[in-house]
Amino acid sequence: MNQEVRLRFAPSPTGYLHIGGARTAIYNWLYARKMGGKLILRIEDTDAERSTEESIQGILDGLSWLGVTWDEGPYFQSQFGEEHRAAAQKLLESGKAYKCFCTREELEQKREIARQQKLDFSYDGTCRDLTPEEVASKEVSGLPYTIRLKVPEGNGAVVFEDLVYGRIEKKYDDIEDFVICRSNGQPLYLLSNAVDDARDRISHVLRGQDGLANTPKQILIYQALDLLVPQFVHMSLTLDPKRAKISKRSHGELVAVHFYREHGFLPWALVNFLVLLGWSNHESREFFTRDELIEAFDLKGIKRANSIFNVQKNDPKFITDPKAISMNAHYLREMPVEELEPYVVAELEKAGIWQPEFGAERHDWFFQTIDLIRSRYHFLTDFATLGRPYFADDFELEEKALKKNLLKHPDLKDWLPLLADRFVSLTDFSAAETERVVREVIEELDVKPGILINGMRTAVTGQLKGAGMFEILEIIGQQRVVDRLRQSVAVFS
Repeated sequence: MNQEVRLRFAPSPTGYLHIGGARTAIYNWLYARKMGGKLILRIEDTDAERSTEESIQGILDGLSWLGVTWDEGPYFQSQFGEEHRAAAQKLLESGKAYKCFCTREELEQKREIARQQKLDFSYDGTCRDLTPEEVASKEVSGLPYTIRLKVPEGNGAVVFEDLVYGRIEKKYDDIEDFVICRSNGQPLYLLSNAVDDARDRISHVLRGQDGLANTPKQILIYQALDLLVPQFVHMSLTLDPKRAKISKRSHGELVAVHFYREHGFLPWALVNFLVLLGWSNHESREFFTRDELIEAFDLKGIKRANSIFNVQKNDPKFITDPKAISMNAHYLREMPVEELEPYVVAELEKAGIWQPEFGAERHDWFFQTIDLIRSRYHFLTDFATLGRPYFADDFELEEKALKKNLLKHPDLKDWLPLLADRFVSLTDFSAAETERVVREVIEELDVKPGILINGMRTAVTGQLKGAGMFEILEIIGQQRVVDRLRQSVAVFS
């Protein structure tokens, strides 16, 4: 009988969910769904000084917003401390671990000697072969001790097959007897993680490549405890343009998932973008639905080479990867209006310009408006900023548009009210009819079409460019268009 596919995402709640952690969670989620398996969420909160309830909630909210669902948990590592300590005790009793009474000062002195000799420091096993009497004597004296795992001696090696990086071999001689419990009795990550993975029946450990160095030590713990060793899958890292690892400390909120939520990203657009940071499919596709991505995802597509997240620190408009912006714009344009609507409503509510009538008697108009204006937008927030003239009458005229489209042509002071007079008498205020009227006025005035149409655009929307002018007129509506054209003369005074 095949083992059930079970993966885990195990973040430390010491800050917000950042895009590197989110990508790890997404890969685990995709593979669990692809294989009909389970995703376990485990919060590794044993660092009591740095773990916070706020961070935990931020992780849960970030995953939920992205649509990354888990099947079990969240479990909290701190609740299983007794299991971790019991495992350490089992290793002591079986002779596979030992108590180390070396002090921090003694270890630092040995480390300094190694530095002076230009050697890599490795624990020399001072306490490895203490007799039971010697151990008891030191304990009676009240000496504190750590617990170290006994790494097998000889010419052997830890060998495992990573499903991305292939065969990995680490000689026993290159692994020191490492600490699994601190002198205060607190189990270290390597031990706790292995015990938790065994309890949660984890079949695949899918994590960042920076965890690869610890894998041989973790395998030794699995073996010492007679536990089933899971499959290891190490994914490439996400680096910034200077090839430094993306981190909370170095990049701040610029790499936080909530930053993208607040700045108008669609959750699926961010998921799609993050997946492609380090994974590709044989079709070289870029855009996927949820079901399509689950079907397409496989471990063979995970790249070994690190990916670059192009954090634009000097971009005054928006600080993120241009490819991410482009992908978000694609989904704004292409996703069904019915799916986009709740996101737009939320943005208008935040801006204080949502009106219940938009979702009731003007619902069809609301859909048509979204569909008309979204083609040039990059962020959800654009619906409340660039889109404000469509949903509210209190909007500002862009300075560049004012100078170029209005003030540069003083005759518009007379021409725009003339257009308003023609529009007010129309019984059919459709795009076709407004275009017919505008073309007639252009011919009568013998003026270049761009002067009148662009002037009208700025008077009606406050903007330099946008969707088709006559479709805009129809959407904004007869009375509001007439009022705005007449009120525009005030800018010439």
